Amino acid sequence: MSPVGAVGQPFTRLEGHDKVTGTARYAVEYPADGMAYAMIVPATIVRGVITGVRTEAASALAGVLAVLHHGNAPRLAAGVDAELYRLQEPTVHFRGQAVAVVVAETIEAAREAARLVHLDYDVQPHRTELSDQDPGLYQPGHVNPSYPTDVSAGDFDAGFAAAPVRLDLAYRTPSYHNSPLEPHASTAQWRDGQLLVHDASQGTLPAQELLSRLFELPMESVRVVNAHIGGGFGGKLYVKIQTVLAAMAARVVDRPVRLALTRQQMFGPVGYRTPTIQRVRLGADRDGRIAAVAHDAVSQTSTVTEFAEQTAVYTRNMYAAPNRRTTHRVVRLDVPTPFWMRAPGYTPGSFALESALDELALACGLDPVELRLRNDTTVDPESGHPFTSRNLAACLTDGARRFGWSDRDPTPGSRREGRWRYGTGMAGSSYPARIRPAAASAAAYADGTFEVRINAADIGTGARTALWQVAADALGAPPQRVRIEIGDTALPYAEVAGGSTGLASWSWAVVRACERLCERLAELRGVVPAGGLLVEASSAEEVAAQATLPRFAYGAQFAEVRVDADTGEIRVRRLLGVFAVGRAVNPTTLRSQLVGGMTMGLSMALHEEGAFDDRYGTWANHDLASYHISSNADVPAVEAYWVTDEDSQLNPLGIKGAGEIGIVGAAAAIANAVHHATGVRVRELPVTLDKLLPG
Repeated sequence: MSPVGAVGQPFTRLEGHDKVTGTARYAVEYPADGMAYAMIVPATIVRGVITGVRTEAASALAGVLAVLHHGNAPRLAAGVDAELYRLQEPTVHFRGQAVAVVVAETIEAAREAARLVHLDYDVQPHRTELSDQDPGLYQPGHVNPSYPTDVSAGDFDAGFAAAPVRLDLAYRTPSYHNSPLEPHASTAQWRDGQLLVHDASQGTLPAQELLSRLFELPMESVRVVNAHIGGGFGGKLYVKIQTVLAAMAARVVDRPVRLALTRQQMFGPVGYRTPTIQRVRLGADRDGRIAAVAHDAVSQTSTVTEFAEQTAVYTRNMYAAPNRRTTHRVVRLDVPTPFWMRAPGYTPGSFALESALDELALACGLDPVELRLRNDTTVDPESGHPFTSRNLAACLTDGARRFGWSDRDPTPGSRREGRWRYGTGMAGSSYPARIRPAAASAAAYADGTFEVRINAADIGTGARTALWQVAADALGAPPQRVRIEIGDTALPYAEVAGGSTGLASWSWAVVRACERLCERLAELRGVVPAGGLLVEASSAEEVAAQATLPRFAYGAQFAEVRVDADTGEIRVRRLLGVFAVGRAVNPTTLRSQLVGGMTMGLSMALHEEGAFDDRYGTWANHDLASYHISSNADVPAVEAYWVTDEDSQLNPLGIKGAGEIGIVGAAAAIANAVHHATGVRVRELPVTLDKLLPG
């Protein structure tokens, strides 16, 4: 590595100007001759069978090119992905399922024609209510993505029974919905048997693979581009139905087709965070050292595809306890399939465990920070191996110092100013630091410039800029002489942007490609051929050779709230987080990711709640007018810091990733602060005034 020093500098985003001026193109903004527009017709029943489709009125509308449904749509290959196998059969699995698609010359005509499509149904009884007493609860084979479902160590029952301090607590979280500014959207066009798709996706490789299989095409006949993505939060990790239907419609009308979901269609049918019912049992000595912990999680999945949220996995690695048990149970309901949402499992799981630890601290008469420090460990309780690095204690102590935690009166409800009651709370955070293989190419040109290419995805995180900084240092070149190209299956292989693996994985391949290019240039004594010099490298072998060790990022979150004693109104005054996330490639974009995650945690704590109506099998608040998220007025000054966190067993740069950890623990910190302010413990999110006033 050269001493250029681009890594660690707060460069502004390379694409920032294009985004703020509107020249950055998103999935349905790419121009093409003869563009047509598609609109999905959703099922209006929860469960049943389509017995008739009437399309006459829709087809007669001026500008309508086609109305596709299970009776006339092109056949897709079966057995590829049940979520994408639409317009192939008359079965309705959930309300909002795509049952027809209208294609027209204008978006207005497509929207009106979709309204005119009429379907007849044989309606069947449905089940949509999640309960921990449901007789259909079962133990899945694994939980997302491949964790063991149930894990135990020691003897929890005996350890719990013998503990002087015992807590048996129940927590609930509702469903949550990814609401990126850019909805799920795709533009598809066919050219001489080749399929080109511009897709709002957190990774183009899964789309390329699935489209090739569904349409029975060679992989090289499918190209997917995602140069700019307007947010994802996990919801765009894999192909959604609009991608497949846009490609299908484009083939039928022999024209490019754009299909963007409406905001209402974003709520449910394309995924959401499952509601959870959680039971946490803690047994400890009177000094607060945990002897036994059990975390049992219940969630839902659909009848289409199993998705088992890894809710209790957070508890497996976070704090030391000799006797541990974590379990997951799932029930199949007539609902859309849940999907990934920022820090899946860790987000709802941390709310339960970190809230329970706050209750344990009160029961033991301990400070919540001190309780966590007493149960810290350098050895992973799950595997028995030392963590490659664990700076949780540094986050806790530095966060407490910055927040002014030592001035806190621990007595709930002790601080009042007029009608307002003030309180502070905190929570720990963790998230796995994973690596996936990738490949990259690096090119040198005679004019002294360089270009690095990799099929990475920038979903608004600043990944494009961070990779550019990594490349500049690896090449030993001034950053202004380096170009970066991402977001296209025509580029070297890279996995999706998700699970905080993106930059950590892609940077490894970029470093290796740049190092190889430098070696070739040294062999040529610095003389670049007239046509340029191109090399490619992969990290696959190195990643595969890595030892399986516990690798995690950590954090500590602190919150101050005020609560109106008469109305129950809650206001967050400040949030502060300190994190251990490996090496900071770009402090500006890193802080943005952490603050964004903490803000989502605030929204989860106080506002967000999917209000499901079991009578109709859908969410009553399926738009941004009624599904409340935090607005500017709700979010105070949010401070994010990080501690030195060197880890030589991660990747060449020691990057852990920071996209997920900001949201982990944030809701618990706020709920704990509300309890400190009021003395009322709310164990079911969101914390709203109706849950406070009775107390």
